Amino acid sequence: MQSTIDFKQLVEAVGDAIVASDASGAITLWNPAAQRMFGFTEKEALGQSLDIIIPQRQQQRHWDGYQKTMATGQTKYGNDVLRVPAVHKDGHGLSIAFTVALLYTQDKKVSAIVAVIRDETTRFAEDRNLRKRLMELESQLAPQTSAP
Repeated sequence: MQSTIDFKQLVEAVGDAIVASDASGAITLWNPAAQRMFGFTEKEALGQSLDIIIPQRQQQRHWDGYQKTMATGQTKYGNDVLRVPAVHKDGHGLSIAFTVALLYTQDKKVSAIVAVIRDETTRFAEDRNLRKRLMELESQLAPQTSAP
């Protein structure tokens, strides 16, 4: 059985942000979930640099990797989930997790990088609080388990 999928509808319906950018790093796709996550409307985001969502302290590292990927047509991340900080339009920080996919031209050159992004800010904060609490509890136990 063969079915047809309306890919535009799919991109607009998914709960995760989908962001694509061209060889220069200009945003070419920005779905409604990206707007909810980052605060920029599609109109505000399209054509802009990815810098609108990358914290300034991370930008150089990002662009070094981005340019290398565009030049080589390969990413070292493959299907790995990347976890990095991001920034919302209003300036507050986010913790995001995402995967990347490369899109190619017919002559096998990278034409775009697509990221499927999930906001993990709440989960990251919960994990940090649990780690902190665990360290506190371990430090309380440490003196009791020491032999004289």
